[in-house]
Amino acid sequence: MTVIVTLVQVILFAALAPLLVGVMRQVRARLEGRAGAGVWQPWRDLRKLLGKEPVRARGSSWMLRAGPLVLVLSSLVLAALLPLVTTVAERLVTGDLFVVVSVLLIGAVALALVGLDAGTAFGGMGSSRHMTVLALVEPTLLLAIYALSIPTGSSDIATIVEARLEDPSIIVSPVGLLAMAALVIAVVAETGRLPVDNPSTHLELTMIHEAMLLESSARDLAWLEFGSWLKLGALLGLVGNLLVPWGVATSTDALPVLVGAAAAGVKVLVLGALLAAGEVLLAKLRLFRVPELLAGSFVLAFLAVAVSAMVS
Repeated sequence: MTVIVTLVQVILFAALAPLLVGVMRQVRARLEGRAGAGVWQPWRDLRKLLGKEPVRARGSSWMLRAGPLVLVLSSLVLAALLPLVTTVAERLVTGDLFVVVSVLLIGAVALALVGLDAGTAFGGMGSSRHMTVLALVEPTLLLAIYALSIPTGSSDIATIVEARLEDPSIIVSPVGLLAMAALVIAVVAETGRLPVDNPSTHLELTMIHEAMLLESSARDLAWLEFGSWLKLGALLGLVGNLLVPWGVATSTDALPVLVGAAAAGVKVLVLGALLAAGEVLLAKLRLFRVPELLAGSFVLAFLAVAVSAMVS
């Protein structure tokens, strides 16, 4: 039964990822006074791209073909590891903090190698910036979730969510607030959203994520986009369950799993809409200011660990 529930969780978030991006784009469009293309446009884009043959630069290696698939696979594994619908499904494979961050790192490195493979200036620039941000984000992710794990005595993320479900006072504790603030900033940077990166930019000199996709087309581009969207959905699902753990299933029975799936979908779409609304009010930071923001999030996570250690 655990295997079935894990598959349900993965399929749910794979189907939800394009819808999430469509909702975010539509929210931004309406707040900016535009009609928007509709929430189903990302699905139509994927269908169109998957039906086309990719054009690859002469001299490019197998990485340009394998990188997009590695990113998708890492995002699917991430969706299976995190306690998104239920805290039991991920017991099939340990959802330990260090395992989850390692899976994130695999997809991020694959994306950077795709940007470097063609040897173009913009691709290399985007990959360089991407790895710089990554080097600052990963320690913050580790420390933020580690701070949340100290009161529970376990680095297993499902155990952390269960503890917050049983004792809601942890959510509004100083440790919880500091760690969640750091985690939210780290997730925004990890997924390439404003103010760290602008996913809708057309200015090559300001690109990070988009610069790494310039040499990809057709199916390659579809897999890269889908993998990035799925990672965004999974991380927003994690943030939602840590902030509002109610609704997540603690068993593999049919009714709790259905309730957990509905709750996960609502949390992800609401957080996505709030993120998109916030992006309308934000401007992209200059590249040299991004380390200051990420250093600030690291300090918040470090303070959360220190306070949690003193309290414990």
